[in-house]
Amino acid sequence: MHRKALRAISCSLAALAMAGSALAAAPKVPAVDQQAMRDTIKTLASDAFEGRGPSTPAEQKTLDEIVKRFKAAGLQPGNNGSWLQDVPMVAITARNPTPLTVTGGAQPLSFTGGNDFVIESYRVVPHTEIKDSELVFVGYGINAPELGWNDYAGINMKGKIAVILVNDPDYMMEGEDGPFRGRRMTWYGRWPYKYEEAARQGAKGALIVHDTFPAAYGWNVLQSNWLQRQNFVQSANDGMDQTEANGWMQKGMAEAIFKAAGKDFAAMVAAAGQKGFKAVPLGVKANVSFDNEFEKSLSHNVIGIQKGTRRPDEVVLYSGHWDHLGHCTPDAKGDGICNGAVDNATGIAALAELAAMNRRAGPAARSQVFLAVTLEESGLLGSEWYAQHPVYPLAKTVGGVNMDALYPTGPSRDLAVTGGDKSDLTAILRGVEKDMNLVETPEDHPERGHYYRSDHFSMAKRGVPMFAVGRGTDLINGGKAAGEAASEDYTRNRYHQPSDEYSDSWDMSGIAQEVELYYRLGRNLADGSAWPNWHAGDEFRAVRDKSLAEGK
Repeated sequence: MHRKALRAISCSLAALAMAGSALAAAPKVPAVDQQAMRDTIKTLASDAFEGRGPSTPAEQKTLDEIVKRFKAAGLQPGNNGSWLQDVPMVAITARNPTPLTVTGGAQPLSFTGGNDFVIESYRVVPHTEIKDSELVFVGYGINAPELGWNDYAGINMKGKIAVILVNDPDYMMEGEDGPFRGRRMTWYGRWPYKYEEAARQGAKGALIVHDTFPAAYGWNVLQSNWLQRQNFVQSANDGMDQTEANGWMQKGMAEAIFKAAGKDFAAMVAAAGQKGFKAVPLGVKANVSFDNEFEKSLSHNVIGIQKGTRRPDEVVLYSGHWDHLGHCTPDAKGDGICNGAVDNATGIAALAELAAMNRRAGPAARSQVFLAVTLEESGLLGSEWYAQHPVYPLAKTVGGVNMDALYPTGPSRDLAVTGGDKSDLTAILRGVEKDMNLVETPEDHPERGHYYRSDHFSMAKRGVPMFAVGRGTDLINGGKAAGEAASEDYTRNRYHQPSDEYSDSWDMSGIAQEVELYYRLGRNLADGSAWPNWHAGDEFRAVRDKSLAEGK
């Protein structure tokens, strides 16, 4: 997945002192074997692996290669004697949607699927029908006890459809001083959270109002992505604890519904941004139905472990996704394999090399687990399955490092940090920055919520603090101009395209710098005694506190 350089803000001196008291001494860093990494990337990104599509004939070949690399790096099977963890998935495609009609207002309304709204179900059922379901405006659809904010307070959502605004209530701020960190998006601003919370509240359905700036993408993105099949991890109850239907609607559609209901849309949006907002039943009812095609299949995570010497039950986690897009739309040359060399053969090569570096350094005090996850490109499903079914208890997982898309450019002077200063991991990061003579770069588009879009997030939302860092764009050779040009070239000409291929001309020195960074971060956790937590007020603090209490 493509990363941009993101800004980290300063943490308090008190937090640094508290976390720093349990940090390990700066580790002696073994040399990074660039040739070994080059060989791993070249192999996994070759046409023989057909783009590493999950649940395709190429999957077994990919799994065998990763296991081979993990064995060579000195790891042991990490799943109770097995290298693999089954990841059952289900693909659901919504078909034949009827118009969404609204009755009970000043006049009946009818809206067209695709143009006005998109909709799907997370439930594995052949048909979904919403009939005469009351629409309730629930503001931003947030329930954040640590902030004293609950948009659902006093409303019974059973049988009703939640109408929800995208992003956080304070997204229009320039800085980060608001209750939801202002311009920087939090988990509460992301659409998956809003659907999950609506389900927890017992809603029958959830419709998010699309607005381009707070959503960070246009309606065309939803038209493209939501009208295709969607992948989910299988659940024991086939998703029956989810809402019956989730979707988006154009802002103009929402305005028309509110007008028919005798409500001022703009005034209600303004009210929803204030603490103490109360959900508003709109007094109108919606009807819509659609069919669901579904297909169940099986993919796999790969898990290796290096046991700790003094506290082997405590775990430091390294993760990276092995999957890519497989066969894809052919380019002008007829190449129809999306090889995923940068995204993410580099991350798997980094995993294997980090394991080898730790073998050369000798075992750490804590166990180190190396997790190559599947189905990242389908929505973080492999890491989500592991987080739902952890082989090593999350209450005993100290923290970790995720690796996704290491660019083949030279070393940089700066560090890109995704998500800002959220946890005690900042203290470790600042120490490593100093040791490596790196500085942090300003964030690019904090309102887009990049922290919630890669595999580390599956662990983070269950309380495990995870590093999401990498090189910035201020290259030692060429400066920011060269780094930004390389990033733009990859984004425009290679990302998710057949041209994301390995070349013997790659400069591996910057990738080696990044792997050293990951080694230092992870080894500090693995040799230390710190139990990092999220900062007070962070959206994941409560779940970490509960997890640590249960772990004790």
